Amino acid sequence: MKNDTSIELHLPTPVEKMSFRGRDYFLKRDELISEDFSGNKGRKFHSILKKELPHIKRVISYGSNQSNAMYSLSVLAKARGWEFIYHTDHIPDLLRRTPVGNYAAALRNGTQFITGKKMDEIELDDETLFIEEGGRELFALEGVRELAMEIERWYSEENLDELDIFLPSGTGTTALFLQKSLIEAGSAIRVYTTPCVGDRDYLLEQFRMLEEDRSLYPTIVDSARKYHFGKLYREFYEIWIELRDSCGVEFDLLYDPKGWLVLTQYEREMAKNILYIHQGGIKGNESMLARYERKFARR
Repeated sequence: MKNDTSIELHLPTPVEKMSFRGRDYFLKRDELISEDFSGNKGRKFHSILKKELPHIKRVISYGSNQSNAMYSLSVLAKARGWEFIYHTDHIPDLLRRTPVGNYAAALRNGTQFITGKKMDEIELDDETLFIEEGGRELFALEGVRELAMEIERWYSEENLDELDIFLPSGTGTTALFLQKSLIEAGSAIRVYTTPCVGDRDYLLEQFRMLEEDRSLYPTIVDSARKYHFGKLYREFYEIWIELRDSCGVEFDLLYDPKGWLVLTQYEREMAKNILYIHQGGIKGNESMLARYERKFARR
């Protein structure tokens, strides 16, 4: 389908079978939605992409300096002729001198980076579109609801007797709205997620910002070991390589390694049919992979 910005979104995305560590899974290939709006960014920003928004002249958002959402918003702003102002806590000197990954791509798209300014100091007006970190917005429900409908149609066509869904979470917006959409549609499909940015309490707080009804929340599972977001872990690098080599699919290096580690720990408690959602983020691998190879590359 083509939208008003001439950005093509390839929907619905395919579901493929895959085997990993002796277990079969289904894989929802949402990373194939678009190179620029890959995975959950294509879902979260779907409603914005469909609207012309003629009164808007700039977009303001915030988050990490290698955010996937940042890159996608920079593409949208460039396509619409909007300013894109992005606030981030810190940009390392090395990254400033040698831009890579999402940061480099956002720079090429004309993004204006601001560091050190508090979010409550930002001035907004009717010509400004403000987007919460990672696309944690109520408008994301529209695109995620379409994802739920795609899964329901596929589930019915495959004539499966049960299904659980697994995906890792940052803000948890996709997992929350996916479970909410499925429940409100009368589906028995359950959504499981694991927090990658903070802990369980952090993720629940993110949910509460968007939905007060806890009965609509996905099931949160986590590993016994605590991981710090963005830090390099050998087990993350190794399972990413194992997935790539055994399944022929490139996953994100920031969220998916923990996602798959936790899934393999909890799969026995889940349905016999498990659908893993590939949420994109591959563009960010450029900077992450360079860091991993410097620290853990096989000799």
